[in-house]
Amino acid sequence: MSQSPTEIAREVLGIEADALMRLADQLPDSFEHVVKMLLKVNGRIVVSGMGKSGHVAAKIAATFASTGSPAQMVHPGEASHGDLGMITPNDAVILISNSGETKELADIIAHCARFSVPLVAMTRKAGSTLGQAADHVLLMPDAPEACAIGMAPTTSTTMTMALGDALAVAMMKHRGFDRANFAAFHPGGTLGAQLLRVAAVMHKGDELPVVGPDTEMSEVLLTMSQKGFGVAALIEGDRLAGIITDGDLRRNMVGLMDRTAGEVATRDPLTTTPDTLLLEALGVMNAQKRTVLLVTEGDRLTGLIHIHDALRAGVA
Repeated sequence: MSQSPTEIAREVLGIEADALMRLADQLPDSFEHVVKMLLKVNGRIVVSGMGKSGHVAAKIAATFASTGSPAQMVHPGEASHGDLGMITPNDAVILISNSGETKELADIIAHCARFSVPLVAMTRKAGSTLGQAADHVLLMPDAPEACAIGMAPTTSTTMTMALGDALAVAMMKHRGFDRANFAAFHPGGTLGAQLLRVAAVMHKGDELPVVGPDTEMSEVLLTMSQKGFGVAALIEGDRLAGIITDGDLRRNMVGLMDRTAGEVATRDPLTTTPDTLLLEALGVMNAQKRTVLLVTEGDRLTGLIHIHDALRAGVA
């Protein structure tokens, strides 16, 4: 009886998972030397390969670039027709070839030798043409391909892509590349929104509903209505001392107009800071069932965010 699609999928994933574990156990001795060399590159990390390896090269280059290491993919065919000019002595080159005998890489190999461009080989055969030409060899384990005939690039491309990820992550950690850097390279879409800081969307200055401790409640209600956030921030001197919400109004309904803001406000309000991730601030508002957070630096009020500000920014 033939295998079901589910059984085939599990077999493929098992083969590739085993290969990745073998790669982790047999991580090339040259890995650390390659990372140290790439960290010193003043130009770009050029990644190239032919066929499926070319697609993997493009992904690795994109991962480098998005994590703080300038990089680009150069197609070996185009390199032979002028794009070798993209590779300079300030760069380093990573060439991907499972066999190490991909003929389309010959011109890039020669170019690196001619201009003393550091060359890293990702290959399964250290004694191959590519392996012997390279300054550093990242040797891949000899693991079976996961396809039915054992020939289509499957396991080999998975291992290569994973090793590229390992290089990129090792380099970003050594560079001290953090969330703020990542946000700068990913300004668009949901990912960019999730990396926004509170300061990017908070209301400030004249937009803030500010009252003093002696402000009469009739004026407090007017301020809350005019500013449109449903709250008022209590300021004593230059310090945030409390907050007045709809809940405070309901709890003090009897004789409300005979009281002052200082008598009605809830002291020690929930706050956040301008540098807090907007996603984290939204999490606090959801957990505490709040629609507004006051933003402070030290004990001074600097802004206010409403839950709608977070949603409009694309954080959900």
